[in-house]
Amino acid sequence: MAVNSVEDILNLLISSAFRRCRMLDDLCRLSVSLKPTRPSVLISVSDTGTGNILEEFSELEYKNNRILSDGLLSVMTTSSSDKEIHHLKFDLKEVVASRRLVRLPSVTKSGAKFSGTEVSLSLYEEIDGLVTMLHLYLQKILLLKAFKIAIELIVESGGGTKSFFLQNACSTPATNAVNSYNLTLGLEEYVSKHGNKLTEACHSCFSTGKNLKVGTGVACSKENHQNSGQVMEVVIIISNMSMLDQSSCSRLYGRRTEVLYFNDFSPCSMPQSSLEALNSIDWKNYGLVLKILVFPQHDASTLPCSHSNRTDRYLTRKALKLALSDLKKRNTGTLLSERAVKICNYAPDLAKTISGLIMSSLDLNFKRECFSLLGLPSPECEKDIVENCIKDKIVSVIATNDSGRRGTKEAPALFEQGPKKAFQGVGEYFDTS
Repeated sequence: MAVNSVEDILNLLISSAFRRCRMLDDLCRLSVSLKPTRPSVLISVSDTGTGNILEEFSELEYKNNRILSDGLLSVMTTSSSDKEIHHLKFDLKEVVASRRLVRLPSVTKSGAKFSGTEVSLSLYEEIDGLVTMLHLYLQKILLLKAFKIAIELIVESGGGTKSFFLQNACSTPATNAVNSYNLTLGLEEYVSKHGNKLTEACHSCFSTGKNLKVGTGVACSKENHQNSGQVMEVVIIISNMSMLDQSSCSRLYGRRTEVLYFNDFSPCSMPQSSLEALNSIDWKNYGLVLKILVFPQHDASTLPCSHSNRTDRYLTRKALKLALSDLKKRNTGTLLSERAVKICNYAPDLAKTISGLIMSSLDLNFKRECFSLLGLPSPECEKDIVENCIKDKIVSVIATNDSGRRGTKEAPALFEQGPKKAFQGVGEYFDTS
């Protein structure tokens, strides 16, 4: 793997440490520390995961040597089953691959049972810039809500040590069914930040949390002799807020679509295959237009991802469509097509007419039956309540019939007690197929 910048090598080391923590499937710590050693900065990435896989380092191809002070990676690693702590050094400047790895004397664990890895290197970089870059990158990893992994950034300066943040590894999620649940929690927190930044919660826009609409989708490829199967998980969050609100993020930052992409739980740039899938969705069919796309990973924390792949494209597209359908199902009247939106504009007038007919009737039995079908308690309800109830049911019928199913002649009933009841034909009249 070609590594051409400070960001590349640090992101690789951190993502490898995070992967080892996940493999442990137990409480784990990932720590990144920086210590100025003029004229360079000593950086250490350590974890208490399952132990190091040496191939991760032996395949590195580092071409820009000017930022390395000595070109060496110092590694200490051990697994729970090992009786020793192994010490190794990798010379990234060495051209001959077989000479890069140097094994140093090991240290006995004296009967103790633990696992972990620490990788250290020195870079010719300003410590402030490294702190900013690492802070952003680690916060993006925190969006994944890996509840068993504590993550910290430590900076030694002026004779003191400062820990920037620490995720509580003892927290437990409500469910372990799918990773998308944890990702949803993290993205909801991210979206509620002011201007979709990683800090400063926006209380003016998301004080109640009711402005967010969420949909999730999971697509899997079949496992075969060539690969172990792939999983694509997509979470779509739409925030609803008024552009007229002077304090809202919409006025300050404008309406835009942000795309966060994680490859094997590491934040990275979106590969071409997934980008093609994103652009292939008929967004207008969901009442959306992707005018401004923002990829936050492209600032200072980018990992190289695979090139265009048919499987990736298929899985991304499938997971996207499932997430959109899920969001639409959870929120009646959301993500309607342009045609359905136009039809919904007639719902208030139609509801007003129907409620007027019901309320003006002198037949008490007819009124009771209508109120029973509407699910309202008694004919004494106010006209506005009846009108809003009918309008909501009409919009629900239109939304259900706008789900993308084509060729079906039977529209859903406006009322719940069967197709032969009153007003069942409203859905057919407003056919959106």
